[in-house]
Amino acid sequence: MKAKPLGPIPEGYESKAGELAIGGRTSSELVEIAGRTPLFVYSKAHLDARIAALRATMPRRIGINYAVKANPHPDVIAHMAPLVDGFDIASAGELGFLQAADIAPARISFAGPGKRDEELEAAIAAGVTLNCESRGEAMRAIDIGQRLGTAPRIAIRVNPDFELKGSGMKMGGGAKPFGVDANEVPDLARMVIAGGAVWRGLHIFTGSQALSAEAILETQANVLNLADELAQDIGEPLPKLNLGGGFGIPYFPGDEPLNLSAIGAGLAQLCDDLPSNLADTELCLELGRYLVGEAGVYLARIVDRKVSHGVTYLVTDGGLHHQLAASGNFGTVVRRNYPLAIATRFAADPEEVVNVVGCLCTPLDRLADQALLPRAEVGDLVAVFCAGAYGATASPAAFLGHGPAGELLI
Repeated sequence: MKAKPLGPIPEGYESKAGELAIGGRTSSELVEIAGRTPLFVYSKAHLDARIAALRATMPRRIGINYAVKANPHPDVIAHMAPLVDGFDIASAGELGFLQAADIAPARISFAGPGKRDEELEAAIAAGVTLNCESRGEAMRAIDIGQRLGTAPRIAIRVNPDFELKGSGMKMGGGAKPFGVDANEVPDLARMVIAGGAVWRGLHIFTGSQALSAEAILETQANVLNLADELAQDIGEPLPKLNLGGGFGIPYFPGDEPLNLSAIGAGLAQLCDDLPSNLADTELCLELGRYLVGEAGVYLARIVDRKVSHGVTYLVTDGGLHHQLAASGNFGTVVRRNYPLAIATRFAADPEEVVNVVGCLCTPLDRLADQALLPRAEVGDLVAVFCAGAYGATASPAAFLGHGPAGELLI
């Protein structure tokens, strides 16, 4: 059976006593600490290094916000709190996570279509900025604010006419459930301001998971030009502009890491040439997977080794109920292998081609197809990398009743 390539293992992972080590501890030690598999392990060192790299390359003018939906684990949120400038949420549940971590409401913005009245009320009462996605939502927020006797803090999420080229998930351009079409924004903004809301500016998020610095910079230039035009039409300065994000990470064979230095230099030039309408505007990037994705590893134990029609299967106690994306069922059209290794034989040479699967009774439960790996036996640990974002909470943990995986910040 011909081998299919695996995705690239992120930098910063090493071998200790022949095993994959995270935070100076071997995979076996981490499983012993947690007392179980499957297990998500999140690395503080990787989180710190990623933020430090961003601070070193991005213009000081641009703040860094953490998109909580990427990984809302309480320990991750607490660790990120002093490292980032703000937090972006997509539900009242995520607001609750931040409130439990004592994150100041002034650091929080709330985006996402379909906000229920009780969610709007909770956000307004807390003092969180609402990135309103429609005229109806903005008017409901103003009505709720009047009932509460609290002026809502409102920004408008814009659906621009352009998109982020090469984006793995497009969030702008054409008909979208996200945001207000750009041509309708000025009139709505004036209505919001006249309605007594605290005007907080614009949120322009065009897409995610792009690996081209050129595409990201082109989009950010378009975002700034659009924001300038809208500010002129609104007739009021923009207190804040959320530039969105789009920074991707390598998942698949052939993917190359984002050229962060090029993006930093390009954004610095854009900041130097800001139009007068944006001279005093607070700018921020909204990043999720780029901050936490490569900091996570999913560990599952091999519970069976079997051969069917000459094909060897390593059957683990994990699977798509925890790692939907790695299984190829989270938006990919053609399934490709994530970065994966035999954690307990991390330093060993590969010697066999195998399929790595989960424990669910469905052919969709695949972690690696035709992967060239060291020989592994029952009891060995498999590591799936790039598991720090859209893993535990983006997967159907209740499917077939196996339950959630453990999570550990180390």
